[in-house]
Amino acid sequence: MHMRSLLSLVVALVAIPLSIGADARKSLVTQLQSCEAILQEFQADPASAIPAEVLKQAKAIVIVNEFHAGFIIGGKGGYGVAMVRQASGGWSVPVFLDAGEASLGLQVGAKAVNTIYVINDEVGARLLANARFNFGADAAAVAGPRIAQTQEATQIIKAPVYVYRKNSGLFAGTKVKTGWLAGDDDSNRLYYQSLRTMPELLFSNWITPPDEAKELMTVVQQFAGN
Repeated sequence: MHMRSLLSLVVALVAIPLSIGADARKSLVTQLQSCEAILQEFQADPASAIPAEVLKQAKAIVIVNEFHAGFIIGGKGGYGVAMVRQASGGWSVPVFLDAGEASLGLQVGAKAVNTIYVINDEVGARLLANARFNFGADAAAVAGPRIAQTQEATQIIKAPVYVYRKNSGLFAGTKVKTGWLAGDDDSNRLYYQSLRTMPELLFSNWITPPDEAKELMTVVQQFAGN
């Protein structure tokens, strides 16, 4: 009887981390679906839609969901995914990112901010391989042209990174302050069940994408395929 109880305890202890891992993976699937929804919502609204000619020339795309909260001293945090265009013209698997920025000033309440970064050159795409980066500091990030700003879109000089935020009120070409982004290695390992590094995930085709990743890749290809 004692041995049976001990065996049951061992089985239960083994099951706990498996259950935690399964719940964590479900959370990552939700993040992927959230980022897919953000892109779909941007493109469904003419006021925020990114022009097809911008997306078709993109070297990489980053979709971020950030949360602003706090009072007096505020904070910003969140998550995102990044994908790069590969030599074949297709898109890499999405890799998971952490997003955040400390900020000072009066902030009451909380709000979510959705941002899409369109990276226009190889240098900007390679920043994604860094442990931590900031497109505003490490690349010349500017507000990108929108479908609703056709005239501005034809006049703007191509910048390394275009930034798109809903209801930002920024004119195309305006320099944009951005927060930091960092590769989330733990999430990438958990989701893909692989020890591949973030650069290997982005710049190779060594990983077979799970179904949820394929869905996001299909949507990005729909909007940004050549």
